[in-house]
Amino acid sequence: MFLRLFNPSALASHLHFNSIVLALGLANLFFNIVANSSFKMSASSSNLRGFIIWQVVGNLAGFITVLTLTGLLRYLPLHVAYPATTGLAIVGVTLVSGRLLFGEAVGAGDWLGALLVVLGIFFLTRGE
Repeated sequence: MFLRLFNPSALASHLHFNSIVLALGLANLFFNIVANSSFKMSASSSNLRGFIIWQVVGNLAGFITVLTLTGLLRYLPLHVAYPATTGLAIVGVTLVSGRLLFGEAVGAGDWLGALLVVLGIFFLTRGE
């Protein structure tokens, strides 16, 4: 039984699985933040050229976001992958992009909302 629990082959497979899921999840979060930040930049552009450039960047990043979600769905059920990526994107865009890139105010209510989103993700994805 001990050898079955600590099978090096099974451990390597588990670590490989976790690293793929982590890499896809982080890529999804990164490109989601890039996409939404680009759309904000596009909306703030003072000329057509800037508007179009930021739209292209945002749409390419959005496309990569969809590809990473599709990759995650190879390893995770939809009821786990979708709320995790969407919820973390809400937190990432609101707190990281809004505050750091655009200097938007992030108050106590925003932090509380982010905490509730993360708790909601936990309860949605823990499985029964």
